[in-house]
Amino acid sequence: MTPVNIRLIARLDIKLQHLIKGVQMEGWRKMGNPAERARHYYAQGADELLYMDVVASLYERNNLSDIVRDVAQEAFVPITVGGGISDLKSAKQLLDVGADKVAVNTAATKNPDIIREISDTYGSQAMVVSIEAKSLPQGGWEAMTDNGRNHTGRDVVKWAVEAAERGAGEILITSIDRDGTMKGMDIDLVTAVAREVEIPVIASGGAASATHVSEAVAAGATAVSLAKALHTDQLTLSGLRADLSKTGMSVRDHFTGDAT
Repeated sequence: MTPVNIRLIARLDIKLQHLIKGVQMEGWRKMGNPAERARHYYAQGADELLYMDVVASLYERNNLSDIVRDVAQEAFVPITVGGGISDLKSAKQLLDVGADKVAVNTAATKNPDIIREISDTYGSQAMVVSIEAKSLPQGGWEAMTDNGRNHTGRDVVKWAVEAAERGAGEILITSIDRDGTMKGMDIDLVTAVAREVEIPVIASGGAASATHVSEAVAAGATAVSLAKALHTDQLTLSGLRADLSKTGMSVRDHFTGDAT
């Protein structure tokens, strides 16, 4: 079996045009200019960029069109955008300005048919289902929405399976418990989801080292998103890529972006 190149994704959570980051999706702090940071990560060799509008559901619209349009003109890697995407019209708006994929969370839990609608219209490769997972005292995980504020009552693994069956091209699984901690990912969560779906799984939440990434990949993830460790300059994508290559992991060849 041919090894799959592991994708290293820079995740940028946006609140009202500011790059922000918190811990367990709370206590957000401003971390810089999202467009400048995106160009910076592109120059470091990010395989993809992931933008999430963290207050989009609150305002019932995604506000990232201008940012995506500007970055897409300079960063020639896939761009995924999430937050507030509730129908084909809102998906089209972001795809038209340069996004390659849309990530849907809240709307999909309320109306799962949107997964098939977007997938059939734009292709499954453009449809990412984003799942915010909160561990439960009795075991397992519940799918949450609105940055962990609202309960759906859905079991994460079952929801991931349903999303894949409905046409999702990828699952973005974010551990609320590990988000922003930089202490490692929820490997049990990644394993539980990856072993039940045939589509790629992006692991998110807690990654801050080559070891963390390696553990997620061993658990079945084909991509890992990183945020706080990048925003605080504790980690660089070029350095991470080099460390992973030394372990024999299959990562994409580093390139030099035009961005600075």
